[in-house]
Amino acid sequence: MQLADLAGPVTDAHVHLMPDRLMRAIRDALNDAAGWEFPHPTEREAMEENLRAAGVDRYLALPYAHKPGIAAELNDWVLARADESAMAVPFATVHGDDDVDEVVHDAFEAGARGLKFQCPVQECGPADPRLDPAFELAAEYDRPVLFHAGTAPMFEDSPHVGIDQFREFLDSYPGVRACCAHMGTFNHEAFLETARDNDNVFLDTAVAMATAGDTVRFDPGEVGDDVFEELAGRVMFGSDYPNIPHSYRAEWEGLLARELSDEAFEALFGGAADRFLGAR
Repeated sequence: MQLADLAGPVTDAHVHLMPDRLMRAIRDALNDAAGWEFPHPTEREAMEENLRAAGVDRYLALPYAHKPGIAAELNDWVLARADESAMAVPFATVHGDDDVDEVVHDAFEAGARGLKFQCPVQECGPADPRLDPAFELAAEYDRPVLFHAGTAPMFEDSPHVGIDQFREFLDSYPGVRACCAHMGTFNHEAFLETARDNDNVFLDTAVAMATAGDTVRFDPGEVGDDVFEELAGRVMFGSDYPNIPHSYRAEWEGLLARELSDEAFEALFGGAADRFLGAR
């Protein structure tokens, strides 16, 4: 089976769209830390050509600000690229040391559909009080938040990730839809249990479910087919494209090989993203 064989439109819920200089810096950091090399383009047009060729109809365009003072310009850049695109759904970001309220308010008013935080890199997590204005605006504007809140692939010692901080966010903002990227690895069991207990909790499959060997030292088989059935509508296909050191195919081929119901497939590759965005 191919993505194009699915009955409904396909959404990739975890794609990074950022200026080339920032993408190069991210890739250099990942190369230094993990030795990863990246075969995929970073220009929007080339990225979208590859995504379309794979069968993707839409993607969430995710930025993140690794230092203060760049988020507002970065958000404007993503929103401008999304205006040029028929595929990109723009998200925004903010750093904890920015004027958080102003940056997020401006981004939402300009059309950002949600917020993205790469918690260990940005050094501000789901329970960081500096981000409270952002979370309050997410509640006010009914915008979802996507966190890198697990410890994979190299953040086991970070104080900005983990299930406790994520659950603290849920307690404080029970009306905000919140996604933990990468299936919550390496804390996937705790994040799955949290999703079972909270209807506003989502997960994405990026990298964790890839058939790519030991990229993140996680076996996709640890997540059974029953998870995708039980949590249908709240587990979203995502890839981390283009910052993956393996083929794009590796992100989805293992998922399509699973013995899931048509309803679970539809939710995984489209319906869950609709629900995360607030469409249904």
